[in-house]
Amino acid sequence: MPKRPKVSIIGAGTVGTAAAHWIASRELADMVLVDIIEGLPQGKALDIMQSGPIAGFNVKVTGSSDYAATAGSDVVVITAGIARKPGMTREQLIDTNAGIMRSIIGPVVEHSPNAILLVVTNPLDAMTYLTFRAAGLPRQRVVGESGALDSTRFRTFLAMELGVSVEDVHALVIGAHTDKDMVPLPRYATVRGIPISHFLTPAQIEAAVARTRRGGAEITELMKASAFTAPGASICEMVEAILLDTKRVIPCCASLDGEYGERDVCVGVPIVLGAGGVERIIELPLDASEKAAFKASVGAIREMLGALKV
Repeated sequence: MPKRPKVSIIGAGTVGTAAAHWIASRELADMVLVDIIEGLPQGKALDIMQSGPIAGFNVKVTGSSDYAATAGSDVVVITAGIARKPGMTREQLIDTNAGIMRSIIGPVVEHSPNAILLVVTNPLDAMTYLTFRAAGLPRQRVVGESGALDSTRFRTFLAMELGVSVEDVHALVIGAHTDKDMVPLPRYATVRGIPISHFLTPAQIEAAVARTRRGGAEITELMKASAFTAPGASICEMVEAILLDTKRVIPCCASLDGEYGERDVCVGVPIVLGAGGVERIIELPLDASEKAAFKASVGAIREMLGALKV
């Protein structure tokens, strides 16, 4: 029997647990949950395992507070860090979460030197850049969630406006994973290949764009806590693309080296995601307003990077 892939998830909070549940439900890999709170990852792992007989999946999920348990991982998902509370921006998390990330990256790379690192911790673009610089890995093997989540929110809100199945709506969001600076691209959004402008007025499209930008904030305000189900599903989509080498085109946070005229920055762009990680960056032709928005988005990320001292 072939050996099942191994995924480690650093941070057994709500997002890490949701990701583990989605990954288990698709039987993509055996998993290790890691958290500094003794007993938490072990309990979460057991809880997921005990749903297997009912849900019909058969994977091994374990928990630990020791990074040695992650040894030999194919993918390491990093969700650890403090989550934002109502009224907080993702940017306000930077100092605390940068310290947490620095304590994680060394042990992760030591025990899984060949892994692809998938960053989820906010502020996402800055934490992906920090991970890339600190890990010393090729840029293809460090990727952040960003547009994978923002785009599924955009698709959802467009489907609501259109009154059609979300499965028939395709759309993408590039740029920073922040409320103000993300760049939804309605010009590239379609319903089964038909441009959304065929169905929706400019005002309706703008309403979906505005709601997408506040997609995470809206949930945080309602629940008084950060979203976790959709982020977990987005992580699962990315992990599946890597482990099954499906070459999915997903907007993700990647390190640019000349693409879109930018270098030494990590930002959301469409990529081909497969067994090699970021296998290709797709450079979309942007119009003048889209270019300006993307440039401003990169500028906002560079401001955050100034606080990292890397």
